[in-house]
Amino acid sequence: MCGIIGLYHPTENVSGEIYDALIQVQHRGQDAAGIATWNNKKLYLHKELGVVTEVFKTNKSLSLDGNIGIGHVRYPTAGCSDVSEAQPFHSSAPVDICLAHNGTLTNSDEMKKFLLDSHFCQFNTQSDSEVLLGLFTYELSKIKFDVLNNGHVFQALKEVYKRCEGGFAVTMIIGGVGLVAFRDANGIRPLVLGKKDDGSFLLASESSALSALGYELEYDVDPGSAVIISEKGVVEKDVCSDSISHSPCLFEFVYFSRPDSVIDSISVHKSRLRMGDFLGAKILKDYSHLNIDAVIPVPDTSRTSAMQVAYKLGVKYREGFIKNRYIGRTFIMPGQSIRKRSVAHKLSPIEIEFKNKNILLVDDSIVRGNTSKKIIEMVRKQGAKKVYFASAAPPVRHQNVYGIDMPATRELVAHGKTVEQIKLFIGADELIYQDIEDLRMAVHLGNPKIIHFEDSVFTGEYCAGKISEEYLSQLENNRSSQK
Repeated sequence: MCGIIGLYHPTENVSGEIYDALIQVQHRGQDAAGIATWNNKKLYLHKELGVVTEVFKTNKSLSLDGNIGIGHVRYPTAGCSDVSEAQPFHSSAPVDICLAHNGTLTNSDEMKKFLLDSHFCQFNTQSDSEVLLGLFTYELSKIKFDVLNNGHVFQALKEVYKRCEGGFAVTMIIGGVGLVAFRDANGIRPLVLGKKDDGSFLLASESSALSALGYELEYDVDPGSAVIISEKGVVEKDVCSDSISHSPCLFEFVYFSRPDSVIDSISVHKSRLRMGDFLGAKILKDYSHLNIDAVIPVPDTSRTSAMQVAYKLGVKYREGFIKNRYIGRTFIMPGQSIRKRSVAHKLSPIEIEFKNKNILLVDDSIVRGNTSKKIIEMVRKQGAKKVYFASAAPPVRHQNVYGIDMPATRELVAHGKTVEQIKLFIGADELIYQDIEDLRMAVHLGNPKIIHFEDSVFTGEYCAGKISEEYLSQLENNRSSQK
């Protein structure tokens, strides 16, 4: 998962404001960060490994000239953790183009082979984002033009959509055209546009970045569509795909997105409240015999759902963990040993909230299970009588192929296991999962127009690309070898 930004201002340099916007999407990637700007004549670019405040810690690193720019925060989904993989990526043929990409092309290898066989370009990284940039520049180079215009860009993008498969949201700088953004035909990865009264525009992975910087949300970029903001600030949109089927990613609402974000007109906060309502109703129906003294969230993402579970059950909601704010999200940390140490350093239990009580812990999801197991061990050491565990999401049994760096399938605690087996592994006295139908409904109610979701991590059903067992096996081997 990555975070992307695109910014246009009528007159002022945008690098400082892109920096501020990247801070707002830092939770989407902590591996690398970069900013590129354009001043109608020249492209400027700075990127390094690290979080935003580390990459841009000097005045020189932020002295990027230009009133048009894009930004990116990354964690590695395809390729390795190396500065060469940091984005944005740049190409100078046929014009200056810079690209920031969130998602994964599921046919990246096929597209890369096609471009290599055509002798159009070579590749410096293992990133599918570089393949996407190469494919766009290839399609643009096939068009004969004296002066590049919006029509040429839309024409090239329509050819890109015919070839590309997977989930992607992209911001680009194109010299002589302006700021460009587009989103995959299923709308799997989010992308929103905001505006200020001074005529500036901000594109971002999440609407929380817009509100934090004082922009009014205009709209979500439509699935299969592109938006161009010209060098004079004129906005033009076009549909670039012939096969649109809106299916936003459910895991965005469960875990990745900030609660103050709105994705496809669905409030992330309200969807998590509804997750708690449905989960609480299930507990009342099927687990009423549990004598629960308090509901305690595993901070932070699960707080919203946990509050509603407690309300539904009519029991106390308590905060039982102190969180170290200087440790990042363990889900996206590389290496199991690092994650295990981070959990212990990240959460400190408050003894009086657990001692001699029957506790229901609520988390947003259970992925590898090691974090849940460690937390339950912590709680038992504080003297809890019973430790029940509830997940606001169904069992995560399958790999994600659209831009979330899920572990290899064999590392998923739910893969090939029953709920009873998972319960024994994590050491809970009871384990309760959200039903997939309830999770879908919790999000669907926020926007009844959306009836399909990308929920492959729960169901194994992939909505985009030709996802075969061979593909999944190769992906699993690649991820295992990289780690």
